[in-house]
Amino acid sequence: MPKPPPAAPTGPAAPLPLLKADCANCFALCCVALPFAKSTDFAVNKPAGTPCKNLRQDFRCGIHTGLRDKGFQGCTVFDCFGAGQQVSQVTFGGRDWRSHPATAGPMFAVFPVMRSLHELLAYLAEARTLPAARPLRTELDAALADTTRWTGASPQDLAEFDITPLRERVNTLLLQASELVRAKVAGRKKDHRGADLMGARLPGADLRGASLRGAYLIAADLRGADLRTADLIGADFRDTDLRDADLRDALFLTQPQLNAARGNAATRIPPSLTRPAHWLP
Repeated sequence: MPKPPPAAPTGPAAPLPLLKADCANCFALCCVALPFAKSTDFAVNKPAGTPCKNLRQDFRCGIHTGLRDKGFQGCTVFDCFGAGQQVSQVTFGGRDWRSHPATAGPMFAVFPVMRSLHELLAYLAEARTLPAARPLRTELDAALADTTRWTGASPQDLAEFDITPLRERVNTLLLQASELVRAKVAGRKKDHRGADLMGARLPGADLRGASLRGAYLIAADLRGADLRTADLIGADFRDTDLRDADLRDALFLTQPQLNAARGNAATRIPPSLTRPAHWLP
């Protein structure tokens, strides 16, 4: 008989964990736990659980300042949403996988789960700030508290946790929040949810209030496009041209999406995000 899943953590929710990567307090989990394949994003193949060849003994990257030039663009795009330090310093109490080899397997198994939890928290925290989503505040607060409780669960419970039901619950709330916000945008809103827009030429497009959830925008031309209040959750922005585009107030835009795209000094982004260093002046 299969073992039942762990019970959901109960009791008061802990304070919301930091949702931005703090690499100085992480044991380089993204450089070890995750696999990558040789491609335009990575110069070599690396299986999960194996340290990257560029990882130093002090858990720092030996080519950090030259990742893009040396074929590791994928590393500059990835963001753990703060899951790395949470697993390193909280879940495993500061015991690193080199000094305590027995923690390696469990730590690497927990990391992807924690990253998913932190990503959900980032979306929920944003949804909670949207004035139009105020009717959902009770449900958002409950989901935020439940998700936060899971970030404090034991390594064993996290490794056994099926995050799918929680993700579906959160996604339903995020979609409702998105619809409430976009309903206030005048005119007919474009629905490109899950659309294949790879290489699409959309310079200057009016995409205010559009749904681009999960859309493939790889190498699309969105120069000068207006993406204010567009729902961008899960949109693939790899090599998307966002020069002169307006992404202020875009819904659920993340730092990894910006890092994957191409922009310039005239690209307008939300104040909570950082302009990538590789963007043009």
